[in-house]
Amino acid sequence: MTPLSSRAPAKVNLSLHVLGRRADGFHALRSLVVFAGIADHLSLEPGPDLSLTVDGPRAGAAGPVEDNLVIRAARALQRRIPDLRPGRFHLRKNLPAAAGIGGGSADAAAALRLLARANGLPPDLPALAEAARETGSDIPVCLDPAARMMEGAGERVGPRLPIPPLFAVLVNCGVAVPTPAVFRRLGLSPGEALDAAPHPDMAEATRDGLFRLLSATRNDLEPPAVALAPSIGASLDRLRAAEGCRLARMSGSGATVFGLFDDCHAAARAAKAVRADEPGWWVKPTLLR
Repeated sequence: MTPLSSRAPAKVNLSLHVLGRRADGFHALRSLVVFAGIADHLSLEPGPDLSLTVDGPRAGAAGPVEDNLVIRAARALQRRIPDLRPGRFHLRKNLPAAAGIGGGSADAAAALRLLARANGLPPDLPALAEAARETGSDIPVCLDPAARMMEGAGERVGPRLPIPPLFAVLVNCGVAVPTPAVFRRLGLSPGEALDAAPHPDMAEATRDGLFRLLSATRNDLEPPAVALAPSIGASLDRLRAAEGCRLARMSGSGATVFGLFDDCHAAARAAKAVRADEPGWWVKPTLLR
């Protein structure tokens, strides 16, 4: 049987508002999420046994196979559908891990999509969303990768938004910032709200209007992440200084940052300049949708 395949595109949080910390300890978020043209690639050869192999330029950061979110998502779906036929997954890892762009979450979502195709399951089957929520907070929004709002601890995903394509440069300076440490730095107690300006409505955003609306948003995890890893601030400063950069911000809990530009030529020039100054950084011009 010819293996099935799926892209697992990088997730970018254009905004990330922390509303507070819930009584269950999770933080309540409101985030505008888009997806990049760069991606990991996952294939599945359906069969009786579940397995995973990994290669690619970022394979070393994928961690032990048994802990990989691809395997964990597949097992979460198997628990809900006992006669599910799994198979052999192969992951080509292009995206940096633990980088705030949902690489592992995108891989897990791709695994659920492939298992659904291999087993003739409808894409809106509740078991798929349930398995996604069980496996990780960013996985539900990655199941159908398109611009949309994500809320709660990631379990609530809004409808697709008509966000115009955005030309961007993604930069990762290579520092590791554990997500729990970033949230701890916020210092919120269970039940405590964060008093800040609300997130604007993004439903009617045009290209020019989108930049105006985005300027009224923020990433509340950016200040604590920069405090823990000042090199994130350095990468933000480098993008903000790039010619034509309209907005630079951190994605997720870091350490990847993004800059937005008016066209692909400005983004490509900025990426080339950043690479020349910082050859050890991961730098990718891309289109966000």
